Amino acid sequence: MNETVDTDIVAALLAVRERAYAPYSRHPVGALVVSESGTRYAGANVEVAHYKGICAEASALAAMASAGERQLREVWVIGPGRHLCTPCGDCRQRIREFATPETRIRVVDAEGGLLKTYDMEALLPDSFGPENLSP
Repeated sequence: MNETVDTDIVAALLAVRERAYAPYSRHPVGALVVSESGTRYAGANVEVAHYKGICAEASALAAMASAGERQLREVWVIGPGRHLCTPCGDCRQRIREFATPETRIRVVDAEGGLLKTYDMEALLPDSFGPENLSP
C-alpha cells in the first residue's frame, strides 16, 4: 500500500475505538470523519440490548452535522481485526448524503495500517441521493 496514515489519525481512531460500547457483538468500531473545513469528528459504535445500536460512522456523522458542517472530505474506519471493516449499507447511504465525488473512505486494520481506500462510486455504485428527489 503506497499511502501512509497520519499518526494523529491513527491515534484518534484507536482512542475512539477503545471507547466503543460493544458488549453484545464484542466488535468495537471507531470512525473519524473529516469535514470540508478540515475539522475531525470521531464516533464509536454503541450497542444496546435490543440490538438497534448506532454505528461508529453514524455517530461521527451526527457529531459533524450537529456542529453545522454538511460536507465530507474523508471517512476513516477502524475495526478490531485485520480484515476490512467497511461501512454497513445504512452508513454507506449516510456517508453519501454528505459526500462529494472527491470524498475518500479509508479502512484501516486494528493497528491503523491502511487496508483500502474507496471513492463513493466504488462504495455505493449508482447511489440514491438528494438530487434523485427532484422532479
